[in-house]
Amino acid sequence: MSMVENTTEQASHGAGLPDDPEHPDHQRHLHLHRRGHAPLPRPQDAVLTVRGLAPAAVAEREEKGLVNRQPRDTSRSIWTILRVHILTLFNLAIATCAVAIIVLGRWFDLVFCLAAVANVVIGVIQEYSAKRKLDAIALLHQDDAHVLRDGTEHPVRLEEIVLDDAVVLRRGDQVPADGVVLSADGLDIDESLLTGEADAVGKLPGDAVLSGSAVLSGTGLIRVTAVGSDSHASRLAIEARRFSKIPSELRGALDTVATWLTIALVPIAALIVNGQVQAVGGWARALEQDAIEPAVVASVAAITSMIPQGLALMTTISFAVAALKLARQEVLIQEQPAVEILARVDTVCLDKTGTLTEGRIVFDGSTDLTPGADGADDLRSAGSLVLGWFGADANANPTALALAEAYPAQPTVAPTDQVAFASERRWSAVAFGPTPLHDAGAGAGRDVSRGDAVHGAWVLGAPEVLLPASGNGLDADRRAHIEALCQETTSRGLRTMVLCRSTEPAGVGTWFDKGRDLPPALEAVALLTFREKVRDDARETLEYFREQDVELKVISGDHPRTVAAVAREVGMDVQGDGYDARDLPSDPEERRVVLQGHSVFGRVSPEQKKGMVSALQQDGHVVAMTGDGINDALALKTADLGIAMGNGAPATKAVSRMVLLDSRFSRLPSVLAEGRQVIANMEQLAHMYLTKTAYAVLFGVVFSLLAWQYPLLPRQASTVDFLMIGLPTFFLALVPNQRRYVPGFLGRALRFAIPSGLVILAGLLAVNGYAHWFAGFSGGATGPADAVGEVSLQQVQTASVITLTLMGLWVLNLISRPLTKWKLSLVAAMYALLLLVLLIPASREFHQFEIPPVDLTLAAVTIGAVACVLLEGIHQFHRRRHAAPATSP
Repeated sequence: MSMVENTTEQASHGAGLPDDPEHPDHQRHLHLHRRGHAPLPRPQDAVLTVRGLAPAAVAEREEKGLVNRQPRDTSRSIWTILRVHILTLFNLAIATCAVAIIVLGRWFDLVFCLAAVANVVIGVIQEYSAKRKLDAIALLHQDDAHVLRDGTEHPVRLEEIVLDDAVVLRRGDQVPADGVVLSADGLDIDESLLTGEADAVGKLPGDAVLSGSAVLSGTGLIRVTAVGSDSHASRLAIEARRFSKIPSELRGALDTVATWLTIALVPIAALIVNGQVQAVGGWARALEQDAIEPAVVASVAAITSMIPQGLALMTTISFAVAALKLARQEVLIQEQPAVEILARVDTVCLDKTGTLTEGRIVFDGSTDLTPGADGADDLRSAGSLVLGWFGADANANPTALALAEAYPAQPTVAPTDQVAFASERRWSAVAFGPTPLHDAGAGAGRDVSRGDAVHGAWVLGAPEVLLPASGNGLDADRRAHIEALCQETTSRGLRTMVLCRSTEPAGVGTWFDKGRDLPPALEAVALLTFREKVRDDARETLEYFREQDVELKVISGDHPRTVAAVAREVGMDVQGDGYDARDLPSDPEERRVVLQGHSVFGRVSPEQKKGMVSALQQDGHVVAMTGDGINDALALKTADLGIAMGNGAPATKAVSRMVLLDSRFSRLPSVLAEGRQVIANMEQLAHMYLTKTAYAVLFGVVFSLLAWQYPLLPRQASTVDFLMIGLPTFFLALVPNQRRYVPGFLGRALRFAIPSGLVILAGLLAVNGYAHWFAGFSGGATGPADAVGEVSLQQVQTASVITLTLMGLWVLNLISRPLTKWKLSLVAAMYALLLLVLLIPASREFHQFEIPPVDLTLAAVTIGAVACVLLEGIHQFHRRRHAAPATSP
């Protein structure tokens, strides 16, 4: 390594660091400090520009781990997915009961575990499938970078770049790591994924560049100042990836019920166990005569019946089916409750660049500026040909590329000089034909453009640069007129450029003096306007959301005037420019007033986007955020529902809850429809499941207080659940339902479930009371009846199953209304299955059923019928009190 290359910068020793903490050298120092490394020698920029890093320097950095290895979590890890689905309060209670049954060796009574296992398996498979698909998409966007090492350019993988590498940038490249520009030739960078600003940013030697940005035009060489997780894009992504549970009302309601049950479970379980032991003769008899087993089994049956695990399973199945249906429409659901959230959203925050727009510039129109003198037609025709050349130029920037479709024809002659666009110049140029001769002997100032209308220098650039430099090519009145036109188009949010022509060179024998000077006497030929390409489906989709009373907010890092223009184009009512977020008040109350009063915001930083979403949430709104750039990642993660575009940054897609794979905005109404179906159907099913939870809790408590043996075995309880809840609700959960979301479904469900549970408790108490007091049941028989007039425990259990299933199927009838033919067939099929379960010998043996005497059977059916009448009354009262909300238009 040379002496120059071996010189340690002063900043590495902590001295001479730039005052600006954002300066690349300051960032390099912090980068080494965060990695726990001592000051590291850095080659001088002059050496890097010519030779790049030496092999020894590369090896040293690789040994120290100063390589550009990025975090691989392009999506949630499998362990995170497993944790979310397995570590729940419901699963803990079910697992505890399962262990007790396994210890007793009663394997047939483990049927109650199936719903919990299926719930976990379905949820994990669906979300893991989404993870694999997103990981595969991320891998498709990893192109090699090019670095200068030991005087030679080498292609390397992104993770092989090291600190202080000299990275070569060309048009179309993505900046792989943070760095500082060493050399640049017309280097323009697109930082929209980081800042939301759609305009290109020109870079000169000494300027900082950030990973995640892209090269629009020109070439450059940068020195890497931060690699891997310390780069700007990675820091944003890491902060955004911090896990946060999605706020699902359905799962929140389940968690609420689980919390209540968990709090009550220990005392209720103790009461049930004691009551069931007393039912078999007390603790002394249970321990001495090994009668503890029936008490434990009865306790497990009571406890597992209390847990609405079927509701959790149906919720998971509904989410999974919705996710599969949406996947066929190119919508990737990363977390199951995301389907539900969109149905609850009342505010949608929209990024502009890449979300409302396609992230590209399109030609809007042109205004003829040629004077009405002789030859104007030829000049206009020549101008059209030259614009075609600008559009087809291999080094054209995105704005010039937009001319290609409108101006397909090009000059038939090759250019003799050209200057590529650069942001610092704000113009590009081309010349056709030789420069005029300037010596007197050849005829100074002779016009040689005859016969070739395109001859001369043509400049395409910003009006504010070209018009002041027009010299005697424009008189004062024409210039004022053109400036007024430019001001009018700019006020509408359009980008404006002017095409000028000159037949005089910038210097002797040179049209442009290598891009340093404009030709004199520029004559304006055309005023050109450009706009961002708005997505074809954006207007229709936003109109749909407005019809659904969803508030829309456009928040972008771009200029407020440009943001407002796009908002107007997609149908939003915007007066004047958007609100400049640099003026957002810091006081929360004042900021809330601003957010309520404005719908379009420009110059919004990533942190401000996150803060605006949080402020809307604190104001009681359910917020969805759409975006594609790294600058949107924090806001997407903070929002109740983050929606990423498929062509967005990998980090943004990783933290979102939902990805529109084909970046089509029009997919969102389908998601809303699926979400409404899930919420509306699950509210109906919650009436059923919470009714079951209510009567199960009441059964366990009341029967234990009475010291009556629990009237069902675990396998019998599982079959009853299957007949009146599990099988029919599987079909009901998938019925189309466009009822609009109304908050508070848990409260409505409980107001139906608790009275219904009391009626069902009364019915089951009546059956067991009849068996105790009128049918000769002693409460202790566990086998067939031994004496005339005596009924066995199995007969009482069978009678209890008959009454409970009749009452449960009537609740199914109630929640299925309005009853269609297929719903009536479904309910009838459940009654038929009940008869088959009771009559088929194999089923009776498995369930330990024994047909009860006629009087007990008639009592069971009669009590069930009376209870059904009472349940009907509860339903009618509940229906009148809670009128069904309107469906969507």
